[in-house]
Amino acid sequence: MEFNLGNGVSLHLPAFPITISAIIIIGLLIRWSKQLETRRFTIFFYFLISALITPLYSQSTENGVFELWFPIGFLFIAAYLYSSKRYHPAKIKASALGLCVALYQLVFQYLG
Repeated sequence: MEFNLGNGVSLHLPAFPITISAIIIIGLLIRWSKQLETRRFTIFFYFLISALITPLYSQSTENGVFELWFPIGFLFIAAYLYSSKRYHPAKIKASALGLCVALYQLVFQYLG
């Protein structure tokens, strides 16, 4: 989406569904962070780390490069929460939301 403000200045925004999704995600993270008594900002870190994807395997083929991507951030966060005594449902929710974003990234990595 592009808004022309005049004098050659324009504002470029992502597509409307992506903007609405980002607003909903930020709203959910803020609501869940209020459930924690201390260190409320950590919910955002759990979300961001859980949304991390990385290629595990890469191979050059005749048609290009094949890469096998994996949501490694969610795996790290899940292992940390499982072994930690700081379990809180809001942290699990933020990690699950990060996994959803990671899966969304995976779909576009393979389709794009």
